[in-house]
Amino acid sequence: MKISEAIKYVGVNDLKIDLFEGQFDVPDGMAYNSYVIIDEKVCVMDSVDSSFGDVWLSNIEKALDGRSADYLVVQHMEMDHSSNILRFSQKYPEAKIVSSKMAFTMMKNMFGTDFAEKQIVVQEGSELNLGEHCLSFVGAANVHWPEVIVSFEKKEGVLFSADAFGKFGANGEIESDWVCEARRYYFGIVGKFGANVQTLLKKASNLEIKTICPLHGPALFENIAYYLSLYDIWSRYEPETNGIAIAYTSVYGHTKEAAEKLYSLLKEKGCQSVSIFDIARSDMYECIEDAFRYSTLVLATTTYNGGIFPIMRDFVERLSERNFQKRRVALIENGSWAPMAAKALESAFSQCKDIDIVGKISIKIALSAENEKSLEELSDTLLKE
Repeated sequence: MKISEAIKYVGVNDLKIDLFEGQFDVPDGMAYNSYVIIDEKVCVMDSVDSSFGDVWLSNIEKALDGRSADYLVVQHMEMDHSSNILRFSQKYPEAKIVSSKMAFTMMKNMFGTDFAEKQIVVQEGSELNLGEHCLSFVGAANVHWPEVIVSFEKKEGVLFSADAFGKFGANGEIESDWVCEARRYYFGIVGKFGANVQTLLKKASNLEIKTICPLHGPALFENIAYYLSLYDIWSRYEPETNGIAIAYTSVYGHTKEAAEKLYSLLKEKGCQSVSIFDIARSDMYECIEDAFRYSTLVLATTTYNGGIFPIMRDFVERLSERNFQKRRVALIENGSWAPMAAKALESAFSQCKDIDIVGKISIKIALSAENEKSLEELSDTLLKE
């Protein structure tokens, strides 16, 4: 991946990983990005995961072509970006380490040293002059860790954005859709911190950004306003698409039948933006992605131990902890003798802001003629907007 003549890519691809952070399915692998700015001074931007230290250091050596490194900028201390700081320091003992005050505290905890003799502590507004290139640092606390800084290189208009604007997938291997995997990444990892992302976007609006270099996924060279607009929508928790996501769980197939019946009715009536997924058999974070993408969410689930079927409860809890809001929600419950799931779901959503419950259907074991009529009426209600 070429950034520019002066800015070299020295990151790595992880094609063996199955779960990123132990929970996110990454069938296309994962990229750990690092960059080198070569000027009068040489500056390396971030490290990579511990498994790839040898490759990373080799990539740096090739990029430097006989020169030594003067600085290592550490924007984010999560281990997939910081694990090789000590090894870098041992290979380039004269290099200074540039980071936030909190990041150096984390380094002490991780490595047993905060590199006191090499520290350059930066904060909002600090600059690092490399010659023709100059890095200006921007605070990005809680996007998504508290120590995060991002860096703007003024000469070429490059925003080194830490984890912001990242996506799942290795670079240059399988050309997966950026928006889909960036959305899943955002709501899976960053989604709780919308207010902090909004703060960063306001700062970014004052920068003439021509390229975004994230710590995961490809560098973004064109249509920068488009990527910024998506992050603005996502971090304000606004629906990206006026459509409907149907999430269901089903034990013996009756609740699935109801969900699929509603899906068919919506499609027959011309709704093009509608998705349906069995939470138990789908990637959880694909489901979360769709819940945040669409303006309406339908939950269909069985009553279990007087409450919500476990994996549906887990799904709703994950939405809630990511500040799910500003959505219409419809509920379909099933229960053999005393359906209670809808009541429990309403209680679960009471912690979320601006949730409008627009319909509830109660099934006792199997769909009845009355349930069929209710599904017809619910489809009309959902299509009103």
